[in-house]
Amino acid sequence: MNTVAVIGFAQSPCRAEAGTTSGVETLVPVLREALAGAGLHRREVDFWCSGSSDYLAGRAFSFVNAIDAIGACPPICESHVEMDAAWAFYEAYVKILAGEAETALVYGFGKSSAGELRRVLALQLDPYATAPLWPDSVSVAALQARLALDAGLVSERDMAEVAARSRADATTNPYAQVAEETTAERLLAEPYLADPLRAHDCAPVSDGASALVLAAGDRARRQHERPAWITGAAHRIDPQGLGERDLTTVPSAAAAAAAAGLPADLDAAEVHAPFTHQELLLRTALGLGDDVRINPSGGALCGNPMFSAGLTRIGAAAALVMSGRAQRVAGHATSGPALQQNLVCVLEAQR
Repeated sequence: MNTVAVIGFAQSPCRAEAGTTSGVETLVPVLREALAGAGLHRREVDFWCSGSSDYLAGRAFSFVNAIDAIGACPPICESHVEMDAAWAFYEAYVKILAGEAETALVYGFGKSSAGELRRVLALQLDPYATAPLWPDSVSVAALQARLALDAGLVSERDMAEVAARSRADATTNPYAQVAEETTAERLLAEPYLADPLRAHDCAPVSDGASALVLAAGDRARRQHERPAWITGAAHRIDPQGLGERDLTTVPSAAAAAAAAGLPADLDAAEVHAPFTHQELLLRTALGLGDDVRINPSGGALCGNPMFSAGLTRIGAAAALVMSGRAQRVAGHATSGPALQQNLVCVLEAQR
């Protein structure tokens, strides 16, 4: 089997824009920057893999239009997943491990502001018993938060402290949509959006894209002086039905962490938590100690482009290693309602 490393990462600014900005217009500069960072020309990419959603775009096969950003002539080897591009990353990772490609570029994009995101995400729910009721994504998260609060696993102050820390960290992230120096006391004075969640407990509606470049063994060493080596990656899934699992635990995240060999001595972890209480639940599920810095980028709470936010967590973690700011980190992505699906990736500086 090959060894695989991240050798390039780029993302667009997170924002919610009115208008008709297409995936192609968003992706072109992101792909250019990611390839430049990896020292590759687009024709040197063996495999392309993307993540997006036709439901979010409101038209069938919307991902085909995005291929205009990479060009399909001469012919390319391309694939697509209808979910967060972190899972496209996993497909590309396995492709290189299997020796079917030496280099790969993974990208994800989404224009969340084009519709009612809270309503669109109801389509992820059980199609027979739950989705016909159209419970929106924030209300589903509020149910999970209430269960966690009643069980004494989190407090509203804990949640507010997560939001305050994330916003403060995001002040150094030029791509963040929400960034400010604030306090938990100030945030707790705000009204509820969906009891017990306030606006700061929820990720903003964001448009954006990100791209990640992977390479095998010796090729990675030639292309980048400090690759972020992938030493473990795995994903797991919990039942879709909200009544079929304990929403205060995240067994799929714990199982993915175990399968990926998530170590205890991490420098940092980029955790994909669209709600403050979910970060707290994930810390427990992933076994992250107090000495692990969580989301130095500000995380999804400060910019959450659907279908690229999870990939961005892996990219931001890899960037910490490639820049020399960390030796060993973790990237995490989630998809589905109430942390239903989880992916964990371990990245290290030397191999």
